[in-house]
Amino acid sequence: MKRFLLGAATGAILISASASQALAGDSSAPVLDKIMKRGELIVAMTGDQPPLNATNKKGELIGLEVELARTLGASMGVKTKIVTKPFPELLPALEAGKVDMVISGITITPQRNAKVLFAGPYFISGKSLLTKSEKLADAEDAAEINADNVRLAALGGSTSEQFVNDAIPKAKLTVVDSYDEAIKLLKKDEVDGLVAGFPYCVVAALRGEADGLDTLAEPFTYEPIGIALPGNDPRLANLVQNFLNTMRGSGALLELKAGWFLDSSWLDELK
Repeated sequence: MKRFLLGAATGAILISASASQALAGDSSAPVLDKIMKRGELIVAMTGDQPPLNATNKKGELIGLEVELARTLGASMGVKTKIVTKPFPELLPALEAGKVDMVISGITITPQRNAKVLFAGPYFISGKSLLTKSEKLADAEDAAEINADNVRLAALGGSTSEQFVNDAIPKAKLTVVDSYDEAIKLLKKDEVDGLVAGFPYCVVAALRGEADGLDTLAEPFTYEPIGIALPGNDPRLANLVQNFLNTMRGSGALLELKAGWFLDSSWLDELK
């Protein structure tokens, strides 16, 4: 599936071979040095956050962030290897040096930024609610669903989990490892709603319309989404930020978003 002209975008932001070699030899860029020497960029994501990242019926990864990661790798002149992990394991894997970066709907927060660097934002999201309840779907503020008879699910280690704890403390919270797990609980009426990013909730509502799934008209919050990077490599962070700036300035980022948010044909590819 090609919604995005990868070659054209890569050409616009291509790092020259000499510049890449200079960066690779810079002692202040330990992670970037490893990437350039191995010739491979290792990116982590969950693989179950459509339209940002998802797994199709063939077992292939698709989504806005998948294309973004591969374009970044191509612009650096290296291959891109994408590994999937449960959301709670993404940042720990980055901090342990098991992956080079995380591109997986990660909200930039002060708490996370104290441990890792961020480039971006490349996308703006917000907390929303996926539910079968018409009353919950009509909520305009989190306070409207803050009741002890409301059962919610959220990804462990996510800002959604923190949001429920802070803004909807009376609700009973079930922490899950994946969105698929939460959807199963929702369909079986074991929870009343899933708190997650607005884009995911919109897509999940479209896919689950036959099951009565619905979502909010507007998200509860404003959340900048960025690329999480190692805290010990400012040169890599600078490279990725410049990559995103050029993607945005050239219009390539807008084109990429349009392919995943305005064209719903890819929904048929999901498993």
